[in-house]
Amino acid sequence: MKFTVLLTAPYMIPFLDRFQPVFTKHNIELIVPDVQERMEEDDILKYAGQFDGAICGDDRYSARVIEACAPRLKVISKWGTGVDSINAEACSRFNVKLGRTPNAFTTPVADTILGYMLAFARRQPWMDAAMKRGEWQKIPGRALNESTLGIIGVGNIGKAVTRRARAFGMKVYGTDIIEVDHVFVSETGIEMTDLSSLLSQSDFVSVNCELNDTSRHLINTNTLSQMRSNAVLINTARGPIVKEVDLISALQNKKIAGAALDVFEFEPLPKDSPLLKMDNVMLAPHNSNSSPTAWERIHWNTIKNLCEGLGISYSK
Repeated sequence: MKFTVLLTAPYMIPFLDRFQPVFTKHNIELIVPDVQERMEEDDILKYAGQFDGAICGDDRYSARVIEACAPRLKVISKWGTGVDSINAEACSRFNVKLGRTPNAFTTPVADTILGYMLAFARRQPWMDAAMKRGEWQKIPGRALNESTLGIIGVGNIGKAVTRRARAFGMKVYGTDIIEVDHVFVSETGIEMTDLSSLLSQSDFVSVNCELNDTSRHLINTNTLSQMRSNAVLINTARGPIVKEVDLISALQNKKIAGAALDVFEFEPLPKDSPLLKMDNVMLAPHNSNSSPTAWERIHWNTIKNLCEGLGISYSK
């Protein structure tokens, strides 16, 4: 049986020549649109009814899109872990299987978060910039073991960050809507607490929860006001967890000391965003997952999930 698949995962498209033999072997024909960051609803709707399966990135598979693509659409295979851009309820209602790769980017994301904390604590980016301006300026820093860390969302990444931070001698606070394994708590010494207490006691606050109805705009004027004035917010999870306009206001008014942002409410980040002109902010283009080893594993697992969703016995 022949299948048609809409492939829109930006990390896979440049390497299609590597994957094509597997698709050919399993009688899969590809539709590959020009994709920059993601496909919006209307972009996908242009192909409604034309494909049996999808390999996607953060494309907007809303209920409207899934209904329009059913009943032909049988599986959506997400490249990566987070499926907040895919309406899971609609997938269930229209019998569309949803595949992903759990724990996909734990190591690179955890390393990124440690990198941000070290950069802000030791001030290397700022000293480097001053030196290149011709200034011999000793900018005060601090050691990580003099700092506290609050982790919002103690899942796989939150746990990995905790272990790294504890290795640097940091006191770590955690909060989660799901009970965290007591063995992990005993092993690491993380202190589980409520969000308000975490925010008021942390020098660094790392957002590592999933984006859902309970976490959208979790970081807003109210929660930002509970943070220390010397605190730094780090978000490598999902942009809409942070209400960006409130964060910008807090930074401009020095309610908090800084922010490190890998994700944003609107991506790519608009060129008129005030964040681009702030010297107390570090920015990255949704790239904390960067790791050739992780990407390779996810490429093939995404293809495997697709094939299984189409009822194909997968093999390379």
